Amino acid sequence: MTAKVGSIRRVLNGILFKLPGMITCAQFEDFIVAYLDGELTKEELRIFRRHLLVCRDCKRYLADYERAMKCVKDMSDEIKSDLADVPEDLVRAVLAARQK
Repeated sequence: MTAKVGSIRRVLNGILFKLPGMITCAQFEDFIVAYLDGELTKEELRIFRRHLLVCRDCKRYLADYERAMKCVKDMSDEIKSDLADVPEDLVRAVLAARQK
C-alpha cells in the first residue's frame, strides 16, 4: 500500500510542478541561499513559498538547512570568542614560526 501512495504522490508532484508559477525541487534548492539572505523578489518569494506548501520534502530540507547554518554560525561565534582570549603576542609568535 505504501508503494502505491508513493507512486500517486510522485504523479501528483509531477503534475503540480509543471503548473505555471511552480518550480521543481532542484530549482527550489537553487533559491535557498537567496531566500535566507532575503534577496528574492516578491514574485520569486511567492513561488518559493508556494513550493513549500506542496512539497513536504523541500519543507524538511529547508528546515534542516536552516538548522545546519545556525550550528555553523554558533560554532563560528564560539571560535571567535575563544580566539579573543588568546594573547596577541602569542598569535604573532605562532604566525612567525609558521613562516620559517
